[in-house]
Amino acid sequence: MASVTPSRRGRLFVIAAASGTGKTSLVKALVARVPGLRYCVSHTTRPPRPQEVEGRDYHFVDRATFERMVGRDEFLEHASVFDNLYGTGRAEVEAALAAGRDLLLEIDWQGAAQLRARLPDVCDVFILPPSRAALEARLRGRGTDSAEVIARRLKDSVTELGHWHEFRCVIVNDDFERALGDLERIVAGEAEDLGRDRPGIARLAASLLA
Repeated sequence: MASVTPSRRGRLFVIAAASGTGKTSLVKALVARVPGLRYCVSHTTRPPRPQEVEGRDYHFVDRATFERMVGRDEFLEHASVFDNLYGTGRAEVEAALAAGRDLLLEIDWQGAAQLRARLPDVCDVFILPPSRAALEARLRGRGTDSAEVIARRLKDSVTELGHWHEFRCVIVNDDFERALGDLERIVAGEAEDLGRDRPGIARLAASLLA
């Protein structure tokens, strides 16, 4: 039987945010709500957190394995975040897009920059918190990190937040359902009003970086 060529190439959506913005919760809810949208599982050298499952949340590998994969050019993007390495497998993404499947990546600003260089048609989204107080409250409320780690994440969030303007779309997670709805509209191609240049976004970003 002859193979069937997919009617269209799949789309790649990238979501980035500072730690504690609620990105992971939004990503999981978005994948559950949008038919046909698949979460692309990244590789990482950090140990699993409680309730995380190999192959569902991440591919957990040691540093030597990760570095060998880098040497073989097996990642579309990779970056060091909080002393751990993260990367997106090239073969998995390319096969899914060629088959017409839509993929969602949850990565940091460094990885997003690499993907833009390799895949110019990627749709990238940055999620902002409504305030620094909300960001800190969420980090402390997770109960998964030590006080030292939380302090470092808050400090490093300034660098992460400083890259918001590089992303095509920007949303604010001040209300979970509203933010989720904004992400759904982006996936549906209805995001004309969610661009980085819309009124109020630059002012909010400046307050977060102050």
